[in-house]
Amino acid sequence: MKTLFEEIKASIKNNYNQDRSFWRPVLPWGGVFTIKAGRKAVSCTPLYVEIRLKNTCTIDGFLMLLYVILHENENFPRELSLHLGREFIDCFLYLMDTYSFTTVKLLWIWDKMEKQQYKSEVHKASLIIDLFGNEHDNFTKNLENLMSTIQESYCSNWRCPIRVQEDQQRTININPPQEIPHGNLIRLAVDELFCSRIELCEEHGYNKTLVNRNTANRHPQLTGFFLHSSFRRKRCGGLREFSQRVFCHGAPPFVVLNMQHWKSEDLAYVPYYLDLSDHKYLLEGATLFNKEEHHYSAAFQIDGHWMHYDGLRNVNLILLNKPPEFLLLSSLVYIRATEK
Repeated sequence: MKTLFEEIKASIKNNYNQDRSFWRPVLPWGGVFTIKAGRKAVSCTPLYVEIRLKNTCTIDGFLMLLYVILHENENFPRELSLHLGREFIDCFLYLMDTYSFTTVKLLWIWDKMEKQQYKSEVHKASLIIDLFGNEHDNFTKNLENLMSTIQESYCSNWRCPIRVQEDQQRTININPPQEIPHGNLIRLAVDELFCSRIELCEEHGYNKTLVNRNTANRHPQLTGFFLHSSFRRKRCGGLREFSQRVFCHGAPPFVVLNMQHWKSEDLAYVPYYLDLSDHKYLLEGATLFNKEEHHYSAAFQIDGHWMHYDGLRNVNLILLNKPPEFLLLSSLVYIRATEK
């Protein structure tokens, strides 16, 4: 029996222009898992015999991307095992390879998500798990410390209230530039986050001023004091030097750039490679968000061919004629380039 990935690659190789869709649904939206509990289930409270999943698009697209990334890069399963666990990686690949789509979703929910990240309730004989929400909350934030970065900064003003600072982030949030310059906006925004730079320090301190004797005499509450200290809030005024942002645990196999705050008109050009902390990363895929339907889908590459995945559709995996348009972008996924 061929694995799911082998079947997808075969369909790409043997596709015909009149039929560019995969022959069966892949990782369909939602899911039902039947529990074979036997007689012991009678004593359980609450009693349910099946699990129903709703609004799973907040993890579906990323699960599909993770599956493709692990299969296309032979060293990545071993590297990701250090962050996500060897047992999880092996189980995830086995379940996807064997088309056990509902079970692989439950694996992610119970192994990687916190209980407060989703809603669950028992209705009649079913446990209903609802993943409605944001895909970055349900997936990206649960990648342990895979993408953790740190950046140090140092202020030139010795009176700065916080001369040395450390900024540590667990995910990579790319904010659009406040002023729209010419050039590649995404690359400029990434450089702003990762590259070293110098800018005016925005910390505020208090200047200490002295009150003389005449001033004290005019204020009875200051009687007996020759000098009185008062404080006035003032901007530091020094130059703050930011070091290059680096990954806390070494360059990860892949990175997810959170792009949910970008407008479609600023996404006319998406870079196919990025330099992050002295490492080159290549575009592997993206997740897309339809605001009207509040629904996520995904696009990714296999052997240089772009495919679009949408678990809500009957025909949910389609080979594209050209790279997709990223106007409904939620995230960009880049894989680390192989060092030669």
